[in-house]
Amino acid sequence: MAWWKEAVIYQIYPRSFQDSNGDGIGDLEGIIQRLDYLAGSKDSLGIDAIWLSPVYPSPMFDFGYDISDYEEIDPVFGDIQTFKRLLKEAHKRGIRIIMDLVVNHTSHLHPWFVESRSSVNSPKRDWYIWKQPSHNGPPNNWLGAFGGSGWEYDKRTGEYYFHSFLKEQPDLNWRNPDVEDAIFRMMKYWLDMGVDGFRLDVVNLYVKDEFFRNNTSYFMKGPRPYDKQVHAYDRDRPEMHGILRRMRKLLDSYSEKRMFVGEIMQDFPGNVLLPATYCGRNDELHLAFNFMFLFSPWKAERFYQIVKDFESALGDDNWPNYTLSNHDFPRHITRYEKGDDTLDRARLAACMMLTLRGTPFLYYGEEIGMKRQKVPFNKIQDPVGKRYWPFHPGRDPERIPMPWDASDSTGFSTGKPWLPVYEDAKRVNVESQKGDPNSLFYTYKKLIQIRKDRKSLRKGKLKILLSSDKQALYYRRREGKEETYIFLNFSSKPVSISYPRKWTLNEILFSSKNRGPSFELNKELDTGDLVLLPNEAVIFAK
Repeated sequence: MAWWKEAVIYQIYPRSFQDSNGDGIGDLEGIIQRLDYLAGSKDSLGIDAIWLSPVYPSPMFDFGYDISDYEEIDPVFGDIQTFKRLLKEAHKRGIRIIMDLVVNHTSHLHPWFVESRSSVNSPKRDWYIWKQPSHNGPPNNWLGAFGGSGWEYDKRTGEYYFHSFLKEQPDLNWRNPDVEDAIFRMMKYWLDMGVDGFRLDVVNLYVKDEFFRNNTSYFMKGPRPYDKQVHAYDRDRPEMHGILRRMRKLLDSYSEKRMFVGEIMQDFPGNVLLPATYCGRNDELHLAFNFMFLFSPWKAERFYQIVKDFESALGDDNWPNYTLSNHDFPRHITRYEKGDDTLDRARLAACMMLTLRGTPFLYYGEEIGMKRQKVPFNKIQDPVGKRYWPFHPGRDPERIPMPWDASDSTGFSTGKPWLPVYEDAKRVNVESQKGDPNSLFYTYKKLIQIRKDRKSLRKGKLKILLSSDKQALYYRRREGKEETYIFLNFSSKPVSISYPRKWTLNEILFSSKNRGPSFELNKELDTGDLVLLPNEAVIFAK
């Protein structure tokens, strides 16, 4: 089975993970210093791959998602030699490296755009999306996701260029084969270096309508003008599938198979059908992010339906994936916070993520219960937060530096950090949790190890059920003769579950309420039911 199907993937936002030189910004050397925390030692978390948010040269208008050079490393993070050493040290520990690939757009300072902007006759003019004014205004009504029109007027040449996000992020013209050739050469550069794959940013935005037709609008929807549009013509164009099939051939041409996972931008609250279409018949994306857990309330029936729908939409050819938090969305510990139940819910969420069929993506800090943290207006860095505060705080609350210890600097930096340090670091930090068998870190570590030990959890088939009262999820994972059973009680009250009689629950491998091997299974089952404690997650072996 492909490595990425069995892997636990850990997202690092490099600016916030570990600073090695005291400038207050996390860097590649800092990640190298923390690799043993992630894998390679008996005390490590045990993940299999790292997804790095962008580390390329950038003017940082959108903190790395505006790239000015695709084949270098921004000095704030290190240099190309440091990156090669990160690859080597990570691979030595069995950790694969997935790079963020942002190729819907570049920085306005990328040499390609500088040349494209220089003249209407520039050889690279058609590398970006340029249009003449329409009735002394923008060519159509397309908007930018970060606010305002998606079109920026360029006085020098008297035309508009399109940007899906900031005006400092002009969109590439993927209808130009020269653009595709240049991007593919760049991908090959990193793959030849040893990078194990890519995360493709907003992959469904690459191709725009060739006739530049206006988007229609919803009558009532969303707080922003962008959310009110039906994005029929500025994303999800059919030509995108051919591009992905050609990309897939490039990645599959390497003997040690590489992987790419795509971010599929959708209207809130989205659905699982659209991401599934970008996998094709296992000939496009290896994985398309399913973000539905990010919008799900704490209800067993909702998680059940998301899993069922995604499995159905993908079909037998493709592989699921799940995530609860990332650099753009509120951390799930905070979303599901509920007094004394908060930590129990976090343990249950971890169990679900690490036992469902599919590839789990974890976000740095979730393994210690790191919550989102408000950032005062005068310290906001994110352009979204600056534009929409106080209605939208931006994405800085999800990007607070990792709390490694209880010191004033939280072990992140010897200098002033680029964002405020984690306020609860005296109580919630890596150092205090690593040696505590009752900590959330220990829960993640134990669950990841159980996953590694059980082939049914890594690659087995899934049979998922919902309890009659809709308060609990339970499912079987089976590979060959090995079977593993998972029970999840989303209620703050005990729940009784009548599970299929052919399921053989012989040994308890994990209980989030610490019911160990002495758990008297037969007594619990003398009514034919399994009684789960409030907010309990339990794993049984056959």
